[in-house]
Amino acid sequence: MITTAPDLRVLHAVRTLGYADIDRIAERAHLMPAEAQEYLLDAQAFGQVSWSEFGGDGGWSLTESGKAHGETLLAAELDAAGARELLEQVHQDFLPLNRIVAAACSGRQLTELGLGEQTLSSTLAQLAGPADALRHLEARLTTVLRRFCGYHARFAGALEQAAQSPEWITATDRDSCHRVWFELHEDLIATLGLTR
Repeated sequence: MITTAPDLRVLHAVRTLGYADIDRIAERAHLMPAEAQEYLLDAQAFGQVSWSEFGGDGGWSLTESGKAHGETLLAAELDAAGARELLEQVHQDFLPLNRIVAAACSGRQLTELGLGEQTLSSTLAQLAGPADALRHLEARLTTVLRRFCGYHARFAGALEQAAQSPEWITATDRDSCHRVWFELHEDLIATLGLTR
């Protein structure tokens, strides 16, 4: 099993999160915030990440150069692990689950807007299958790349929270079901050099 280098973990965290502050990046990269900050400043010096602020809220995002650099490093890591075929198989198994999760989350969002009638219980039931399947997908992934560890626990935790607080299904301000699933999808396609 390969442990991803910390500089790549930081760059990859920025990619999967999309736009994030130092604490969220450090958490995803499994580093202390000060360590993650050093890697971010190095990446910024090479034009791979940028810092921006909107309405008093600031965060890091990936540049096109950073995306290309990250994909090069991820491809090299994947080949060093001899795991390309396994990742491709997992991605194929992920796609039908992705359609289920996308439909469940979209239905829930429409209901929240008053444009649908999807009940909370039906949404939770739709997401239960992918949650269970994710346990097995993650087990396969982590036999070769340690950085895929944690997605199942995060998704299952959000699903459990959603039974009491439905915002845990689609909220963007927390590790909701939708957000965790989106990050996993981004992780897979970035690792394989694909596009959505």
